[in-house]
Order: sequence, then structure tokens, then C-alpha cells
Amino acid sequence: MNAARKKSAAAPAPAAKRKRATVGRPRKAAGSIDATKRILDAAEELFSKHGFDAVTMRAVAALANVDAALAHYYFDTKKGLFEAVLDRRAGVVFAERMAALDRYEARFGDAVEVEGAVAAFLLPLLEQANKGDEGWRHYFRLIAHVNNAPGGGGPSEKAYFDPVVHKLIGVIKRALPDARVEDLYWCFMFLTGSLTLALSRTGRIDRLSGGICHSDDLELLAPRMVKYCTAGFKSVCVPSRATRSK
Repeated sequence: MNAARKKSAAAPAPAAKRKRATVGRPRKAAGSIDATKRILDAAEELFSKHGFDAVTMRAVAALANVDAALAHYYFDTKKGLFEAVLDRRAGVVFAERMAALDRYEARFGDAVEVEGAVAAFLLPLLEQANKGDEGWRHYFRLIAHVNNAPGGGGPSEKAYFDPVVHKLIGVIKRALPDARVEDLYWCFMFLTGSLTLALSRTGRIDRLSGGICHSDDLELLAPRMVKYCTAGFKSVCVPSRATRSK
């Protein structure tokens, strides 16, 4: 009898252990999508302003008005959160730019020109930056950070940005068949440097120009950048007569 009572009393122990094991791990509730969005929005803003190293998960959680444990639950680490921020909008701009380049090449075939290729590469991004909300503004500033950081943006950059760059180089090579491949990539680096500064919208040109130019005026900037980058590709990549004669 005593043995039976002891066995009965001990029976609930495994269930109690299982219950304790789950304490402290948040469950996804109906508001999890909203919480995830708030965390991503907060991280996007902070990363765009301060870079990766200076931002903490606790700071992100505070701005998102959630518990820090929730940020870790959904994204595991700061690196995981950073990559999620990059991924969230990257697919949109990747699809728009790749579609623009595909349409341009399909329409003109062997008659493609450098200016058309550069426009197809730049304009979807600049238009999105111009019409987008504050979140998009933070995202493009973050991209500018990533573009200038050693190592780049990791998986997101390789998945969403590198293929578009290779597509651009391929179309321009079709327009300039005699161009050396290394010159094409150097020119792309100069193009992306200009684009990065434009997306940062620092306001420096406002001060330097005495208010004649405004870094927020992407509609005026876009056609000028297309012409500027087009001229650069042509100047560097088209062999001069002296070079051809050697």
C-alpha cells in the first residue's frame, strides 16, 4: 500500500519537468507577425544609422517595444536579424532590376546600348528610393553601409545583388564587344560608388552647392547619373584608335 502511494505521488513528475523546460520560450501568438515587423523596422532604422557593430539586440527590442527575448526567439542572433532585414526588401528590388534588364535586352537584342543598360540597372532602384516610405529610406541607407563594408552583405548580397551586377556587365559587354572585362568591372565599381552616395542622401551636396542641388531630389539626380555613368563606361571601355593600332 505504501509502495503504491509512493508510485502514484511520483507519477506527475515527468509532466512537471516538461512544463518547466518550456518556461521562458515565447510562443508565436496572433500578434507575432506585427511583433516581427516592428522588430525588423526597428533594426532596419538602427542598422542604417549606426551600422552593424554599434547596434545591440536590446536596443532593437527597446525601439520595437518588445522584450529582448522575443527578438532572440524570432531571429536567434544579431547577425540573423541583420540578414533578415536585408532579405526583406532585397527580393523586391532584385526582381524589378532584373526584369528591367531582361526587358531591355529582349527588346533590342544585339542593338543594346550602354545608356539603356545603365538606365535599366539604376532607375528601378532610384524610383523605389524616391517613392518609398521612411522604411525604404532606412533600407537604402543600410545598403549604402553594406556596400562600403568589408565582406559585404553576406548571403543576401550574393543571392540578390550579384546576379543583377553580372547581368548588367553582360548586357554592356554586348553593347561594347571589344571592351575588356576588367574595365567593365572597374566601371561598375565607380557606378556603384556614385549610387551608394546618392542612396545615402546625406545632404552634403545641398551644403556644397549652396542649396542649388538637393540630395533628396532623386528625380533630377537619376537622368544625370545615367548619363554620367554611361559616359564613364564608354570612355574607359571603348579602345582608342591608338590602342587598337598597337
